[in-house]
Amino acid sequence: MANIQKRGNSYRIKVSCGYDTHGKQVIQSMTWKPPDENMTERQIEKELQRQAVLFEEECLKGNVVAAIKFEDFARQWFKEYAEISLKQRTVEGYHQMEKRIYKAIGHIRMDKLTARHIQKFILSLCNAEREDGRDRNGGKLSTKTIKLYKSMISTICEYGVKMQMISTNPCKNVTIPKVITPEKEYYSIEEAQQLFDLFSLEPEENYKYVCFYTLAIYTGFRLGELMGLEWKDINFETNVITVNRTCLYSKAKGGLYTETPKTAQSLRSLKIPQAVIDMLVKWRSLQDIQHKKIGSQWIETDRIFTKWNGLTLDRSAPGYFFKQFCNRTGMRYVSNHSFRHLNASLLINSGIDVKTVQSCLGHSTATTTLQIYAHTFQSAQAAAMEAVAEALPLTCSDKAKTS
Repeated sequence: MANIQKRGNSYRIKVSCGYDTHGKQVIQSMTWKPPDENMTERQIEKELQRQAVLFEEECLKGNVVAAIKFEDFARQWFKEYAEISLKQRTVEGYHQMEKRIYKAIGHIRMDKLTARHIQKFILSLCNAEREDGRDRNGGKLSTKTIKLYKSMISTICEYGVKMQMISTNPCKNVTIPKVITPEKEYYSIEEAQQLFDLFSLEPEENYKYVCFYTLAIYTGFRLGELMGLEWKDINFETNVITVNRTCLYSKAKGGLYTETPKTAQSLRSLKIPQAVIDMLVKWRSLQDIQHKKIGSQWIETDRIFTKWNGLTLDRSAPGYFFKQFCNRTGMRYVSNHSFRHLNASLLINSGIDVKTVQSCLGHSTATTTLQIYAHTFQSAQAAAMEAVAEALPLTCSDKAKTS
């Protein structure tokens, strides 16, 4: 039931809209002033009651909402939903985006937040610098990252709709402009061969890293998937290696932790060349020697890539080695993820269809594969057309034959 109070020449209409996320009663109000000074008291009373009924109906429908700021509601969303229902790495990723989002729209009330506010923020991200200082994508945010920002805001707003805090999700009308990203950097076949030649000269103490990057090239596994591999994941009779887990780092969890792979499709098995299997057999024998050397100091984890004492190798260790290796040898430095791109390019340029490439890389959909490697697929298709033209050249006579 609406409560009406007269204030001078206007009226304050108040309606109870339930309780907010803190358990406090939410009172919504509106001010109504007679539009015509010549209205009689009876006319004013009749219209006032009508306005009160309409306002109460709007409140009950959820079209009038709690006056809670976006930042406050987002923090509640983290506690009530995200930290309970989402994976730890997803929650941590969202936490990393909080600062930018709150600065832009955190002060705006949920009921006042519009698509225009969010669209303005999304457009500002197109020219924003990366906060981690990396030079990836020319130091700018990628389209994928910008989509993640929108996704986080949309998820929070959708939760607001379910909690009847707002009636609609303003993100539904927000579009993401296409950001031109530089082509992905990875080694050419010639550079990869040069890398193998240089690896063959590495001392035995670096052999685990030689195995690590060789396996990265031949499988296209993600860093966490490589770090999570265990000896039982390899069938040495069939040369098949299986991804069953991923190894990640979380400050909140106190360091390295293991969980299921990124997507259901990431659980996959690949057959690898015998030469790579032979390398892994050699590395296992070297690992066994180290185990016997330190005795009880060895901690059994069954992990393939380990520290001196058997514990899982730090995620930063391969990259640190490779950077030092490139400085020593003059090899062009590329990121760990570039070896995944190299594997993908080798598959695509060998004529492997997109569904098989998707399966090998563990992407959730073929669309994801096409989006990430669109340029590579286009180049492969162009090369295929050139091969057809070269195999069957079309010769035309300039002059029509006459009888």
